[in-house]
Amino acid sequence: MDNSVACPSTPRWNIERPFLTGRFHQETKLTSQHTQYKGYSVNSFSPGKESPVGCYHASVQELLVIDDILSALVGIEGRYTSIKKVNGKEDHFKFQIDASMDLALQELAKRMFPLCENFLLINQFVESRSQFKNGLVNHAFAAALRTLLLDYQAMVAQLEHQFRLGRLSMQGLWFYCQPLMGTMQALSTVIQKASLNKFTGSAVLNLLQSQAKAMSGDHVVRSLLEKMTQCASTAYLSILERWVYEGVIDDPYDEFFIAENKSLQKEALIQDYDAKYWQQRYSLKDDIPSFLSSAAETILITGKYLNVMRECGHNAQVPMSDNSKLTNFGANHHHLECIKAAYDFASGELLTLIKEKYDLTGKLRSIKRYLLLDQGDFLVHFMDMAREELAKRLDEISVEKLQSLLELALRTTAAAADPTHEDLTCCVERSSLLKRLSTLKDLDVNRPVSDSNDLEEPISITGLETFSLIYKVQWPLSLIISRKALTKYQLIFRFLFHCEYVNRQLCGAWQVHQGVRKLKMRGTGISRSSLLCRSMLKFINSLLHYLTFEVLEPNWHVMHCRLQTAKSIDEVIRCHDFFLEKCLKECLLLLPEVLKKVEKLKSTCLQYAAAAQWLISSSIELTSGTATADSNSVLQFEKDFNSELQSLEPILNNYSQAEPYLKHLAQWILGVGDDR
Repeated sequence: MDNSVACPSTPRWNIERPFLTGRFHQETKLTSQHTQYKGYSVNSFSPGKESPVGCYHASVQELLVIDDILSALVGIEGRYTSIKKVNGKEDHFKFQIDASMDLALQELAKRMFPLCENFLLINQFVESRSQFKNGLVNHAFAAALRTLLLDYQAMVAQLEHQFRLGRLSMQGLWFYCQPLMGTMQALSTVIQKASLNKFTGSAVLNLLQSQAKAMSGDHVVRSLLEKMTQCASTAYLSILERWVYEGVIDDPYDEFFIAENKSLQKEALIQDYDAKYWQQRYSLKDDIPSFLSSAAETILITGKYLNVMRECGHNAQVPMSDNSKLTNFGANHHHLECIKAAYDFASGELLTLIKEKYDLTGKLRSIKRYLLLDQGDFLVHFMDMAREELAKRLDEISVEKLQSLLELALRTTAAAADPTHEDLTCCVERSSLLKRLSTLKDLDVNRPVSDSNDLEEPISITGLETFSLIYKVQWPLSLIISRKALTKYQLIFRFLFHCEYVNRQLCGAWQVHQGVRKLKMRGTGISRSSLLCRSMLKFINSLLHYLTFEVLEPNWHVMHCRLQTAKSIDEVIRCHDFFLEKCLKECLLLLPEVLKKVEKLKSTCLQYAAAAQWLISSSIELTSGTATADSNSVLQFEKDFNSELQSLEPILNNYSQAEPYLKHLAQWILGVGDDR
């Protein structure tokens, strides 16, 4: 049990007045006030004012010893019996008898002493475990033992009554005590183990259950221990009932097998990439009651689902009936059926809430529209307006200006009809895509050991490489679309956005070439440049086609179908996470060696597109209509492009053995260099 749990203190009179509570047998040394009333010391038997019992006739001795044993049965010393503390064993005592007593009577008395000692031990356990700090399970167990001891004391009172009537002999006393020996010894064994290990909560229940199974050969003892287990578990099942029916942990003494970490807040889901709210806000402890071990995970999830609905202000209480009370457990497994019914309700209710009220599918479709570029008209408009701003260095870019341009693009295109477009904002990252990928340690990045320079930061990067979108997601959708999920969407967006930009620049270069076709430049440098431009366009279009129609669309369709048949929010989270991981992998983002080659190819394309206008216009001016473009520059671009493209082939072939999807990419782009 957690010592940090605040418990009410035990009243001082419970400690200072041991005779009031029965704790006086636990003292190592009795006060002088106590010893003056007794003829014996607590540490050893020594006659006081009483004459040795051996002085009397055997029949008189029998009466005297019966009177003493009746007192010993309820933990009180007699005239010829004493209690001695066992050396080396804390809170453990033994009874002793006057050695001058008749041997036959001594033997019978010693047979009954274990029962007296077990009573002392049980009574002492009841006294100590009734304190607040020991928890509800120990309180309930102690209460059950107290009830048992009341019956035991009633039996002793009846025996004393028979003795007063002259109807009880030593043999008769042994006859009545004998049936109790086994049960009291079994309880004493449980109590000793519980005390030695300072068990609380689940540990007490597991101990009682294991002892009951161990006593399977003794039906009476086993039934008693099972009864004790039922009584001790009542308070525990009350905690369980509130959790699986309301999603609330009402555990004042930290006994429940589900731990709550209140430092983890749901707001972290939309702020922290490594947020562990869903995994660790509520978690299983190690000490789970054995009768709940098979359903522990179900119990945890049920309460988590109910808690989410409660956080949303939704009535999250499971409908209850008299038959659904978790007041006990047994061989009929009724408690497991109740837990399963509560799980089915909580899971279905939360799934309906997420899908219908919070429109999960609509949100995901909106994210696909913007972050996966499913609807490109707003992007075309935005690129036209923000081209100059995005071309600046990172420290020169105005994010506020980009945001206003983004809002204008959204309002003046088909996106204006989408009410969720207001959840979209923009940002400019501070590092390149490759560098950003290297900082996300949870991603399964397949990085070659030998290539240590792959992730070096470019000397100069602009907003075109670092521009990204931010999508606002609120609770409870943040369980599925968390900060981590949105970061993965952003990685894909940045790659797609830059590819689209490269495509637009090459399209511009191609239009320049089309503008000089009437000059009939066949066989000139301009003609060669036109072929190179077409090859580059085919490469970037093939790459975009692969990313869009070979990766994103098929995987989205699979995820969408799985979400429709999902039975729980955890299944929804798994489907969504799997979709993102698969898209990241198949979009080459987890293959830095391949990605760097693609980035170099795109860089070559951009350099060529920027130079194409100048190459063509300057050569036309110099030749006055009989243009021959700067062939050396065109040849250099062609050489660089073909070199990078050819070096990509063995890399793709190597990875395609383990990653079959790369064969599609190779089929699309590796034929580009031969198509001239």
